[in-house]
Amino acid sequence: MPTLIDTHAHLDDERFAADLPAVLDRAEAAGVTRILTIGIDLQTSRNAVTLAAEYAEVFAVVGIQPNHVGEAGAGDFEEIVALAEAAPKVVGVGESGLDRYWDRAPFDLQEVFFVRHLALARRLNKPIVVHCREAEADTVRVLRAEFETHGPMRGVMHSFNGDAATAAACLEMGLHISFAGMLTFKNNEPLRAVAKTIPLDRLLVETDSPYLAPQPVRGKRNEPAFVAHTAAVLARVNGVTVEELAQATTRNATALFGV
Repeated sequence: MPTLIDTHAHLDDERFAADLPAVLDRAEAAGVTRILTIGIDLQTSRNAVTLAAEYAEVFAVVGIQPNHVGEAGAGDFEEIVALAEAAPKVVGVGESGLDRYWDRAPFDLQEVFFVRHLALARRLNKPIVVHCREAEADTVRVLRAEFETHGPMRGVMHSFNGDAATAAACLEMGLHISFAGMLTFKNNEPLRAVAKTIPLDRLLVETDSPYLAPQPVRGKRNEPAFVAHTAAVLARVNGVTVEELAQATTRNATALFGV
């Protein structure tokens, strides 16, 4: 069975509260050997650290997601910094980025926090996990300013749903591209065309669970085991076997996050 790493999940979500051990057992049975659970604010970042301490296969990423920056307290980011610096099994910073789809936080404040996360990731030499929704031009602008000042970045564009030009710009700056369940949707041939342009050595796979369940389980609660469906589509799109795709994405995730 191919070995896979789910590089983006939200295991502390209340939809996993009743059966998380069973969820992790199903992931293991599906060949998912490691899972990154991602913070979206201070409390979920703390939860991620707790879960990583409890389960050997789970690792944490800590940060404040752009839609939550308006709710952040005065000292919340400083506590994120402390977690990123010292908490065991924190392997990345984020998710952070920009979002014009939801109107939950002022855009200029999102950008301030994005820059802070980028600086933290750079200082700690940990990958940045980038959220981008309907804000591709602005996200590339902020990333390019970072790139032009400090050079190539370690990180990933998570749950990528942008166009080929955005993907190419991110690759140029050193980032990986990660695909989630949206890649498998029947009407998403444009995204599959973009995925075909990404070199194997820069690809990652994720679920973003409990959201974005892939075909053929669309509409259900997503969970890490289902990353196998996305990997199968990504392999077909790239003209490789599932085993080859799994080897490549697992190698990439291991090198990027050190898991």
